[in-house]
Amino acid sequence: MSLTRRATAAAGAALAAVLVTTTGCGDDDANAEPYDPDAPVTITVGLFGTFGYEEAGLYEEYMQLNPNVTIEETSIAQSAPYYKALQTRLAAGSGLEDVQGIESGFVADIVTNHADQFEDFGARDDAAAVKENFYDWKYAQATSEDGRVVGLGTDTGPQAMCFRKDLFEQAGLPTDRAELGTMWSDWDGYLDVARQYEASPTKPADSSFVDSPASIFSSAVYQGDLAYDDEDGNPVPDSSDGVETAWSLASEAAADGLTAGLDQFSDEWDSAFSNGAFATIACPAWMLGYITTQLGDGGAGTWDVAPLPGQSEQASNWGGAWLGVPTAADDKEAAMELVEWLTAPEQQVKMFTREAHFPSSPQAAEDPAVAGATSDYFSGAPIGAIFGESAENIRRTPIGPYDTQIQEAFTTALGTVATAGTDPDEAWESALSSAEQVTGG
Repeated sequence: MSLTRRATAAAGAALAAVLVTTTGCGDDDANAEPYDPDAPVTITVGLFGTFGYEEAGLYEEYMQLNPNVTIEETSIAQSAPYYKALQTRLAAGSGLEDVQGIESGFVADIVTNHADQFEDFGARDDAAAVKENFYDWKYAQATSEDGRVVGLGTDTGPQAMCFRKDLFEQAGLPTDRAELGTMWSDWDGYLDVARQYEASPTKPADSSFVDSPASIFSSAVYQGDLAYDDEDGNPVPDSSDGVETAWSLASEAAADGLTAGLDQFSDEWDSAFSNGAFATIACPAWMLGYITTQLGDGGAGTWDVAPLPGQSEQASNWGGAWLGVPTAADDKEAAMELVEWLTAPEQQVKMFTREAHFPSSPQAAEDPAVAGATSDYFSGAPIGAIFGESAENIRRTPIGPYDTQIQEAFTTALGTVATAGTDPDEAWESALSSAEQVTGG
């Protein structure tokens, strides 16, 4: 299941308020005028939601460094209509901005079906040095089979596990994040803790251990060698080790009544943050801000952050984006220079400290302002270190154009196990059928 960048941006802004930190071009037209880096130029940027560059002051900073440049951003609130419009404009070869945002849910489609319509960052003179600025898995996700790099990474969504410290204490469970990380070093350990919570006579009667089976499934699925696709990008949900393992874990939790059975990002789910309906939730970095937004100042100190189960072997990512430059853009060279600057490690550090967007750059993640970041709101959790370790342990899992729809098919089926008592085997077949309708497989 995906989250719009509007919600992500609101989450990031909220999280930023509670952080305490410690110390050569590709496809120019043959008849194009030679590029003059000092000539006045207006660079148009098309995004969805709020990427945060304007809010963080980076556009203004870039224009001060380059007085000849004017940056104009337009943004569509929801990613789905944004991408539909982008596809239409790519088909027409017109109406495109100089810079276009690319979300994790549709980067595979761009790489597979539209790579030749984007400038190749891998063909630039500084390509080797720029590549070193990004996690290998992040850079690879925007690279086509023939090596064309369609965009450079903005943020990422490395995952951890958020837990209600007060509910754990009430249930008689440990509240030390390191101890819990050891107890649930793998998902079986997590389910063991879940059963201890559910069996506790002192826990709130109307509280479940985890919000939704989707928290388990959507995290564990990317810890396999394969998730929804094989190495060639073909959908293989029926034989993927990641899907099979994630389904086994999530359906067990659903069938055994360990989840609240909530539909993530529904109104009921939003309300559940404040009424204590669940004690844990899988947390990409941006989720901290989402929780803060839901609870406000009164929630400070009730939540904490521990490592995600299985993280030491392979971590999981949820979310993130890239910036690409269409070949039909009016000012390609100026746009590519802007993209390189916006996604450079120095700017990614600023995006974390100002907007709480976790970097796609290992250099930025290792900067003391990021690596040493703690959150008073989340009980002093060393969030920079926790999410930094998660990001380091992410391996590239093949992705395809239908991943979002396939994941929705499985999480929807899991919801019926949790709320309607559907047999897990029956729900599995239903999920596969729904996935096949989407992929045509």
